[in-house]
Amino acid sequence: MAGLRTRQRQQVADEALVRSLFEEHGKAMLAYATRLLNDRAAAEDVVQEALVRAWRNPDSLVNGKGSVRGWLLTVVRNLVIDKVRARDARPAEVAESPTTVPVEHDHADHVVDSMVVLSALDGLSPEHREVLEQMYLHGRTVTEAAEKLGIPPGTVKSRSYYGLRALREKFQDQRVGAA
Repeated sequence: MAGLRTRQRQQVADEALVRSLFEEHGKAMLAYATRLLNDRAAAEDVVQEALVRAWRNPDSLVNGKGSVRGWLLTVVRNLVIDKVRARDARPAEVAESPTTVPVEHDHADHVVDSMVVLSALDGLSPEHREVLEQMYLHGRTVTEAAEKLGIPPGTVKSRSYYGLRALREKFQDQRVGAA
């Protein structure tokens, strides 16, 4: 029974200690933490943690090595440093939204797209494939492709039109087959 009373007295004393520390030094602690963090809510969390540390280490407050306010402000500064280091150790979080595009494109998507296009090109006639390769893979104009292939520009236009049309039909057939 005596142990219970002693524990209750200690809790009351600890509560009184934290309350008196907050009343006397709370505004200074909060102002200091807010100035360091530029965030009132985070500063309030830091002050609360500093008071918890004071409550857990009451001997540090009365050890005769400097003022209580100096000890509390040092604890606040150390907590702010820890908070900043923890925040800087992790990359910034970005909220996902349908409008947010990925920062880095996946290389695998490019490989798969290339494989699909090359496979579709293999299904075309050699004449259509040659024209599309010259114009789209090598980036040549109609005139340049005509010179390279030794055919008239009108034939290049016609073959590119019908070749693209055949590719479009192949891709539509693949979509229908996949669904």
